[in-house]
Amino acid sequence: MATSPLPDDEALDTSPYLPPPPLPPPLPPPPPENPTPSAAAVPDSGDTTEATTTEKLRRQFDDLASITDQLEEKVSEVSEFYAAKEKDKGNNSKGSSATKDREKERALVRSGSNNNVSSLGCRKEAFCSKRMQEVMRQFGTIMRQAKAPIFALIFMSQHKWAWPFMQPVDVEGLHLDDYYEVIKKPMDFTTIRNRMEANGYKNVREIYADVRLVFTNAMTYNDDKSDVHVMAKTVLEKFEEKWLQLLPKVIEAETRQKEEESQAMATTLMAQEAVMAKMARDTNNELNELNLHLDGLRELVVQKCRKMSAEEKRKLGAGLSTLSHEDLNKALEIIAQDNPSFQATAEVVDLDMDAQNETTLWRLKFFVKGALELQAKNSASKADEILKRKVIYDALTARKRNKKLAS
Repeated sequence: MATSPLPDDEALDTSPYLPPPPLPPPLPPPPPENPTPSAAAVPDSGDTTEATTTEKLRRQFDDLASITDQLEEKVSEVSEFYAAKEKDKGNNSKGSSATKDREKERALVRSGSNNNVSSLGCRKEAFCSKRMQEVMRQFGTIMRQAKAPIFALIFMSQHKWAWPFMQPVDVEGLHLDDYYEVIKKPMDFTTIRNRMEANGYKNVREIYADVRLVFTNAMTYNDDKSDVHVMAKTVLEKFEEKWLQLLPKVIEAETRQKEEESQAMATTLMAQEAVMAKMARDTNNELNELNLHLDGLRELVVQKCRKMSAEEKRKLGAGLSTLSHEDLNKALEIIAQDNPSFQATAEVVDLDMDAQNETTLWRLKFFVKGALELQAKNSASKADEILKRKVIYDALTARKRNKKLAS
């Protein structure tokens, strides 16, 4: 649809307020006989009162704008929380329990409530501490139950075969130039013990993996017939036997831990849902109060609006006729807001400008002005895009033509 922006002369005349009266010429000062102290406090005209009223309205609008921004943040926070909750419901039928727990945790983080996120962090920290105690107890059980003397002696550093496993491999001292090319992740029992003491393991399976790595590294780097290889293979077999005996207890502890974490997560999520529900109710009440304030301000502004001239109404009607279908529907909705009897959705709409109040007319004028400016901008962008495509098409056509001529 072709655009028809409002004329330039009208663009300058969009103020809904009456222009202030011209100031009268200054009068000569009276003779300074018997001056009264209150004479200087008397205003010269009604301009001061008008300016004060306008400034008060401006401040009220600024305050409402600030409140609106705050309410918008709350609405966004509540919307994100419930959107994440709906997404989590959709994932209940698929995915692992760990994935679901991570989705719940992300929902809490996205909700933006620092107190609840902090509470969740404290709970997880408590679980981690309890988990590490269980890890140490389980692995200590493996060590205590090891009946093979060689396995126990390795941990006590008293066996003649203990030295290959207790400390990191002395690559330089033993001149093992290719060690790091063969072994990508070196491991030894001193490193394991230090990491356990520093609570560096998340679960007992990580310790199990590192212990196996100690032996598999030795078996990988050393020849099958070497003492180190044979000893590593022997101890690894004993270790695997003890691990298989302990594995059911490990699985039971892991299952119990997941259940506890899931229950704690669900409790925290329920508390967060209650917080969000209250925030939604409070925000709705604040929005209702805001609408009441806006209605009151609208009435104050209407009282100060000047009446729109017949020529301005004519131009406004012409501007309405050039709106896009979508913008025209929005304009009709503006009319219906102040005129309940107006049928905005009727197939044929009869719009009488003289029957509209000043508030509706000025709202329409500002809306039409902005909509037509946007239409003109979009039309210019489309024209530029069409021109750009034409230039590219012409260039490609010329290139093909030149290739044909060259061949």
